Amino acid sequence: MEFSNFEGASQYGADLDDTTSVYSAIPNTHAPSTINGDDLASQIGDMSISHGHGHGHGHGHPHEHDPRMGGGYGDEEYEERERAMLGVGVEHACSYCGIHNPQCVVKCLHCNKWFCNSRGNTSASHIVNHLVKAKHKEVVLHRESALGETIPECYNCGSKNVFMLGFIPAKSDTVVVLLCRQPCAALTNSRDINWDTSQWSAIIDDRSFLSWLVKVPSEAEQLRARQISLAQIAKLEELWRENPDAKLEDAEAQSGEEEMQPILLRYEDAYQYQNIFGPLVKIEADYDKRMKESQTENDITIRWDMGLNQKRLAWFCMPKLESGEVRLAVGDELRLKFVGSSSSGGDWEGIGSVIKIPNNVSDEICLELRRNDGVPADCTHGFSVDFVWKATSFDRMQAAMKTFAIDEKSVSGYIYHKLLGHELEPQVLRTQMPKRFSAPNLPELNHSQMAAVKAVLQKPLSLIQGPPGTGKTVTSASIVYHLAKMNPGQVLVCAPSNVAVDHLCEKIHQSGLKVVRLAAKSREALDSNVAFLSLHNQVANADTHPELQKLIQLRNDQGELSQSDERKYKSLVRACEKDILNAADVICTTCVGAGDPRLTKFKFRTVLIDEATQSAEPECMIPLVMGCKQAVLVGDHQQLGPVIMNKKAARAGLSQSLFERLVILGNRPIRLQVQYRMHPCLSEFPSNMFYEGTLQNGVTAPERLRKNVDFPWPVSDTPMFFHQNLGTEEISSSGTSFLNRTEASNVEKMVTKFFRSGVLPSQIGVITPYEGQRSYVSSYMQLHGSLKKELYKEVEVASVDAFQGREKDYIILSCVRSNEHQGIGFLNDPRRLNVALTRAKYGVVILGNPKVLSKHPLWLYLLTHFKEKSCFVEGPLSNLQPSMIQFSRPKKSLAAAMDPFKRREAPASEYLDKLSGNVPGPAAGRFDPAYYRTHNAMSFVPPDAQSVVSQALTSSSAFPLFPGNKGKSYTGYASSVVSQQPTDGGMVGASSLGLPRNSGHPNAGIGGIGYSQFDRLANGNIGTDGGMRANGRRMSIGSEAASASMYAYGYKGGEDDVQSIAPSQAGMTEF
Repeated sequence: MEFSNFEGASQYGADLDDTTSVYSAIPNTHAPSTINGDDLASQIGDMSISHGHGHGHGHGHPHEHDPRMGGGYGDEEYEERERAMLGVGVEHACSYCGIHNPQCVVKCLHCNKWFCNSRGNTSASHIVNHLVKAKHKEVVLHRESALGETIPECYNCGSKNVFMLGFIPAKSDTVVVLLCRQPCAALTNSRDINWDTSQWSAIIDDRSFLSWLVKVPSEAEQLRARQISLAQIAKLEELWRENPDAKLEDAEAQSGEEEMQPILLRYEDAYQYQNIFGPLVKIEADYDKRMKESQTENDITIRWDMGLNQKRLAWFCMPKLESGEVRLAVGDELRLKFVGSSSSGGDWEGIGSVIKIPNNVSDEICLELRRNDGVPADCTHGFSVDFVWKATSFDRMQAAMKTFAIDEKSVSGYIYHKLLGHELEPQVLRTQMPKRFSAPNLPELNHSQMAAVKAVLQKPLSLIQGPPGTGKTVTSASIVYHLAKMNPGQVLVCAPSNVAVDHLCEKIHQSGLKVVRLAAKSREALDSNVAFLSLHNQVANADTHPELQKLIQLRNDQGELSQSDERKYKSLVRACEKDILNAADVICTTCVGAGDPRLTKFKFRTVLIDEATQSAEPECMIPLVMGCKQAVLVGDHQQLGPVIMNKKAARAGLSQSLFERLVILGNRPIRLQVQYRMHPCLSEFPSNMFYEGTLQNGVTAPERLRKNVDFPWPVSDTPMFFHQNLGTEEISSSGTSFLNRTEASNVEKMVTKFFRSGVLPSQIGVITPYEGQRSYVSSYMQLHGSLKKELYKEVEVASVDAFQGREKDYIILSCVRSNEHQGIGFLNDPRRLNVALTRAKYGVVILGNPKVLSKHPLWLYLLTHFKEKSCFVEGPLSNLQPSMIQFSRPKKSLAAAMDPFKRREAPASEYLDKLSGNVPGPAAGRFDPAYYRTHNAMSFVPPDAQSVVSQALTSSSAFPLFPGNKGKSYTGYASSVVSQQPTDGGMVGASSLGLPRNSGHPNAGIGGIGYSQFDRLANGNIGTDGGMRANGRRMSIGSEAASASMYAYGYKGGEDDVQSIAPSQAGMTEF
């Protein structure tokens, strides 16, 4: 189509004049038609370019004829007019708000419901809200709209996915063409038109359709419309899945539905524990089942192959995976179906295990089928695939909690009460301590690792916090070695993921212990570094059962056994497995794998759970209830936690790990303190922000500088920089993720520069929080990279989650988010930022929009840090210049930002007074006010600093913790001297912040608090003045009685009581 007088498009990336036409998508057919522009000039000329506040034609003032404003209408007539305003009875009225102006609404082609382009009370327009939540992607404009009854689609390929569509002007003509982002807009030439692809711009901008395509309702229309909240929209969309005719009234009727009982810090007994966690596990299981069973993909094309083990392999793509709603992992089971004709052998279905998942090299999934019988290998099209949902993991969690409740021997009495949060006197185990703490064939332990091993061997319950790069795996393996040597029976070693189990299993094996890796049956065919340690391989190679070996050989030769031989084979396998397990020193499996029937009769006195902070609490219970008397939990609650898909379960606390709850209860984790991964400049920010400045560097700056790599670092001896990118984000093709083309382009340039500097593809990692960007960056680099395509294929582009626990020499972080209304999403999570920043050994580059990111206080701190280091830049790599852009001012404090998920349990006052008055630990959990007692809220205090002079904390300061209270100006904070005295337990006090002398003590400190082994916390009863009593080197935190949401920090390094500094005195903001 061609349209005249198309002035609106020029605002969105195309240089068009008033006479420019639009060459749009196909109206109703796949063959594009061309209509004389003069025929539509009058229609298009009437289109207004409104962004939410324009007035449409023919709409009166919102109060016109309103009887409440003095009009002459009776009640019935008024109600009738009000119903008309809300679109009642109008077919094309917005299903959310009732707006029914034909210029402002579109119909979803999937569900045939109409929605408008108004944002209402939400950050996205109603039509975009619906498309995202319902995962629908195609629309049609109203027949009375300016463009007629048109389906927006790609001119080149006919794709109707609105999240992929954008427009560009043609080079040779005054037309604008709708094209999909990939692949059509990525091609320079197609059909008979040459397009300037650099001017491609999405038709959905800032989560709203461009107003030249779908008008934004006028203010008058929006005021008359039904007001609907995001929560109501979510509920309505949920109801529509079950009942497409549901109304808003139905959603409101169910809005009173109660939330789940939230988890507690303490439980009276194991029955209360089970009664709270059981329903949460159930709703998570139900959600997982519903989501997986709904993810059927049709019209799948299969590429058949044969594996080395002579099992049939099916290779195919699943487009829906990009949405992120369902996670696919190696070992998952999928069902393939084929509906065939009688000539092709009829219908067929087969189940198989996933052995390969999408990566940079390929988006294909590889499924290994269980059976080769009847496979329609001559057919490649017309298959469907769906998930085979298995309840195993959830059933084992429920069984573990039941065992915990009814079996007195499931755990020792001490661990039972500790898990329930009961107060106990510390217990010390009588053990013969080893003379040497390092394990054979493993690296020598440093002082903090040695202290961790020593402490663990003497305690029935230990928590080890392993910040990034601190040698957590080596420490865990050393602990397991000593536990195995000191105690009879096997040590059970678990982790939530198979990758973590394999990694730890390999290290433990190096120490010389007999290790058995127990894997799920569905994973036995998968290759790994520790495959030779797996139980099924040890059974296959066992020379202690010659009869079994004969049957294995017979089975391999013939493909199957007779019925009697099969029974004998299974019996001998069970006997052999039992012998191997009994002879082992250590059994390694996943937390869920600990519930394997083959371990049912085993009792494990000692249990170590690695990556415990990534396990949901009921998952950790599976290995613990197998007779545990000594438990070691290893993890880092400052990194990513468990992944809980059901939001209701997550809100109730299922996303909090057992490790984190025990920390909140005052069980101080033993922290490993020497990091061996990062260049010292890379570890500085994470150390100060997440670990109170306690991380020491086990590597020097020269060891982490590569002189042969010619990369344009702004500061030659500081291999890091933040690169300013102002390109806007776009919704990805799935409708549920984001991408940023500007950042993707710059990622390619930086990767290419690394290549030219001599860096190998395997040494580079690209991290992005969004699957949409991951997919786009991978394909963009291969399409547009100036070097060989194979080089870019080998660069790993993955999510933050995928990189946890791993490292690369160089990391490029693409932040993606760049918008006016939407916020920064995933990037809000401090733990996600911590993981992203701590993957690199030699250098980090961050790409993002500082105007958007600095609205979040934690990111403001990071940006300020880069700016202070002269590493905040803009421009091409060949000419990087310091960026002069002004940062935004956060709306909330750093303390609030560090606690993104509100505590779901009782208010602080209800449980703080129950804690003992002598709870140790500098690392309380995010969900608890105790978090703020232990986390440095000042700027950066280098761990080796004797004194740091910080600049004025005025009302114009960028730092979020002291921006003034309720708009007051605190210009009295002229400067502050923050000193660190190693002789005084490593404490830091801020002594001259302009505080009044009655603030508790002349040396009262605010923030900047350092920690040593001798620091203690006070958390006794909250007094009427909001202060808490503290003794010795302890910090006090309290709240004013009138404002329980405000906390203040105070410190005095003596034996006297400490008076808490009132927030009003300290100039603290609320959090």
